[in-house]
Amino acid sequence: MNEKKRVLILCTGNSCRSIMAEALINAKLGEHVKAQSSGVKASGVVNPNAQTLLESRGLWRDEYHSKVIETLIDEEFDLVVTVCDHAKETCPVFPKVVKTIHVGFDDPSGKAVPEYAITLDLIEKELLPVIVKEFLL
Repeated sequence: MNEKKRVLILCTGNSCRSIMAEALINAKLGEHVKAQSSGVKASGVVNPNAQTLLESRGLWRDEYHSKVIETLIDEEFDLVVTVCDHAKETCPVFPKVVKTIHVGFDDPSGKAVPEYAITLDLIEKELLPVIVKEFLL
């Protein structure tokens, strides 16, 4: 079997949207794609509402945590996806040339709990087909 494609999901704080995208990609496309997430200014903390939602849907893994881009900058990725405008504007240059795309989502942080589910569902509806198209079609 071919090696899994590697995707980096990049956000500002790496506490909510990028972690949700990482979890969804690994759960739904994990046979072919390995996702990791990071933040350009990582908060160091996973948003508790995002974690609770991922746990309730069976998507959470204990390995998920908020991390700074410097911890992953030397790894090779097949694709980098920015999921917030700030990360898109400040996306670092990777040592190896890598395709970078932007699929943005509003940050549910600080909003009512149902907003997290809306964001997760949008990520699944809008980002997963892009990943499938990129690697699996």
